[in-house]
Amino acid sequence: MSNATELTAADFDAAVGSGVTLVDFWAEWCGPCRMMTPILDQLAVEYAGKAKIAKVNVDNEQNLAVKFDISSIPALLVFKDGKVAKRFVGVTAKGALAAALDDAAG
Repeated sequence: MSNATELTAADFDAAVGSGVTLVDFWAEWCGPCRMMTPILDQLAVEYAGKAKIAKVNVDNEQNLAVKFDISSIPALLVFKDGKVAKRFVGVTAKGALAAALDDAAG
């Protein structure tokens, strides 16, 4: 079980609307997406209270994938108060994600 919160279209806007949120757009069948899970779990623990770590399954939430122009996964978007502050595509190092979270948090 992941430490990241699973988001759907119903709760997405409320989840990313305030503060800093890293959202992983992923799918069950995606090997590189599975490689990101332990990194996201570590970030969820390390950034508890400072930033939210969330996941969106693109197979279940196709409208969200289209809304954010997700054409390759894993796609990791850092939101600051509901706006995309940074975008990563593919397996991304924990340090790069942490730096983006820190930048967004100001």
